[in-house]
Formats: sequence, C-alpha cells, structure tokens
Amino acid sequence: METTSRAGAHSATTSPTTGGAQPGRRPVADYLRASFPWYGLDEAFTGPRWLMQVGATADGTVRHGSTGHGEEPSIRPDASGDDRERFTAVVTVAEGPEDDDCDGRGRLDATTAASAAWLAGAGLLAVTWPAQLDHALRDDWLKQQTEAAFELADQLDGPAWSSLSLPVDGKPTHFHYRESEFGWVLAGSPGNGVHLGAYGRGMSAYGLAFSAIADIRSYAHDA
Repeated sequence: METTSRAGAHSATTSPTTGGAQPGRRPVADYLRASFPWYGLDEAFTGPRWLMQVGATADGTVRHGSTGHGEEPSIRPDASGDDRERFTAVVTVAEGPEDDDCDGRGRLDATTAASAAWLAGAGLLAVTWPAQLDHALRDDWLKQQTEAAFELADQLDGPAWSSLSLPVDGKPTHFHYRESEFGWVLAGSPGNGVHLGAYGRGMSAYGLAFSAIADIRSYAHDA
C-alpha cells in the first residue's frame, strides 16, 4: 500500500487516529503551515465547521489534516445519542513521493487515495467505538478495527468498495465509497496536489460536494 506506513505513522507522523474530533479548540497555526490547500464541504453546507487535527513529520512538515462539519461527535457516544449525531469530517492528504526523513526517524511512503482512505477509516473508528464496549477492551477493539481499516484501504478496487462521483471544486470526481455499522468512508484523488478522504455519520455522503477552503481561519472556533 503506497501510503504512510503503520510503522512510519508512529515514528514520523502523528497517529492516524488523531483525525477524530475531540472537544476543545484546535490551533489554526498548525493548518497555516501546510504547503497544500485544505478542503471542506462546499458553500452549500451551512452548518457549523471546526478544526480537527493535523499530522506532521518529525521536522514539522504538515502531511495531512481534517476539518469537521455538523455536530462534533462524542469520543464515546452513548446509545441514546448515536442516531442524533450528524457530522462529516474531510481529510486532506498532501501528494508526495516516497521519501526518507532527513533525521532518520522513519520512512514516508508515497501518498495515494489509499492514504486518505486509511486516515478516514481510522478517524471514523476513533469517534464511533461502541458505547456498550467495556473501557478495558477499548484498546484491543480499536487495534483490531484499525488493522481492518488499513487492509480495506489497501484494496480500493475490491468488493468492499463501491464507486461514487462527487463534485470537487465544481468538477465531478471519482471516489471509492463504503459503509459500515459505524458510518461511511470515502476517498479519491482530485488533483490540485492532494488526495481527499471523508467520513461521517447521520449525513448522507451522496449529496456532498467539496471545495478548497479559501481561508482555513474561518474554521477556527475563535475566528
């Protein structure tokens, strides 16, 4: 799979699971350091928007990050709240060839749509683990499920994924799409120097459209 490797993700970048939403404000300065455009839902979406998390290499180079739309999901949704949460997270991943970190801490594989699919799948799991799951079993469950998400992302042309065409900057773009009991995940490569992923629950993926964010500061809670 031509994506940030699991080993590399831990040694050279932030963990993919930090793509999940968490309470509190996110520093917009981390997003402003990126050399690529950030993406979110287009202007047709009129609900709340917020910053999530950024992934960077050991030298501080921003490689990916997420923006949130709708209702911020709970870290551990209770059984009564699952169906009421409506959110979509958009993951932007910088295009990049295979590269070795200059400080020797890890290797970064070339990024592809599979990279975005992996980050989106891991992000969805981070905010949707079952409410009835015992806390002591959470780590084992999350490890199992994220391993499965990685394997699925490595097989975007497999039977687990279907095709979906959605607008990106007004142009129809092919995405790989799948649903699960936790929500949905999609990923594609629209160009413009990025790969895009998204995940959500309670909001249908079929009516979404994406566009480059003119000013990422508009997503900051204190903007």
